[in-house]
Amino acid sequence: MSEKQSRGGEGEWMLEARQLTIRYGGTVAVDGVSLRVAPGEVYVLLGRNGAGKSSLVRCLLGLQRPARGQALLAGQDAWRARHRVLQRVGVVPEESDLPPALRAQVLAAFHARLYPSWDAGFVRERLERQGVPLDVPVSKLSRGQRAQLSLTLALGHHPAVLVLDDPTLGLDAVARREVWDSLIVELADRGTTVFLTTHDVAGVEGVAERVGILAGGRLLVDEPWESLRTRFRRVLLPPGPAAEAPPAGQRVVSRRETPLGWEVIVERFEPDGEGQGPAGALAMSLEDIFVAVTTAGNGGGVR
Repeated sequence: MSEKQSRGGEGEWMLEARQLTIRYGGTVAVDGVSLRVAPGEVYVLLGRNGAGKSSLVRCLLGLQRPARGQALLAGQDAWRARHRVLQRVGVVPEESDLPPALRAQVLAAFHARLYPSWDAGFVRERLERQGVPLDVPVSKLSRGQRAQLSLTLALGHHPAVLVLDDPTLGLDAVARREVWDSLIVELADRGTTVFLTTHDVAGVEGVAERVGILAGGRLLVDEPWESLRTRFRRVLLPPGPAAEAPPAGQRVVSRRETPLGWEVIVERFEPDGEGQGPAGALAMSLEDIFVAVTTAGNGGGVR
């Protein structure tokens, strides 16, 4: 458990979901989800399409009322106090809501009237650094420039909480990398709490401090990235009956046959006394773990 998570007293969480359930008619989009995000932490929420990520984000921002449970933002009920607490939050939505006919300098001036703490110098400097022209309509900007403009506007009032709902959606590989690199620089200079959803699992690995994985509206994983990366391993086994049994002391998440034998994904990985594990045990990327967890049946054992 990280130092940030170990504090955990009442009122010390910047974002909190308490047994949240969200329904659309008879469909349950989010099913009893509880999570906490500590001050200054970067929480990355992963899930396949339809897993409930955007519904959970809207609820945490007070933009949607849960069917059951409670969402807290900066220690206050997100639904009841949204007009107050959203002053402390910067948001980059999944779908850009920037008016296509407006220019960056006009949008910045509009935001300045909404936020008393607006930092016009920071906004101008960041847009120039990211190559976003101030006097060009949004419709004429590239996808990458629009993404950087949205991120800059979200950061312009120096929010305590930054919520990013798939900020690199639709960007090419170069533009995605530019967004992540610039975000890492920003986070290094601030103590901002970040709640981030994304489909770009590989790109976000260098940002994540804590990882949640949603599947079917349920939170299957919720733990620090450093803990998660040591808990899962890919074990390579030769062909034969031995591959039918899991390696000693390990729990099998998935297995598949390859031309050279069996590839088995195990959790609850326990190294031996010399810091080693089963022969052929390989570390896994966040993307590898995400795929293993979300394709392992109903995922019920991967908590």
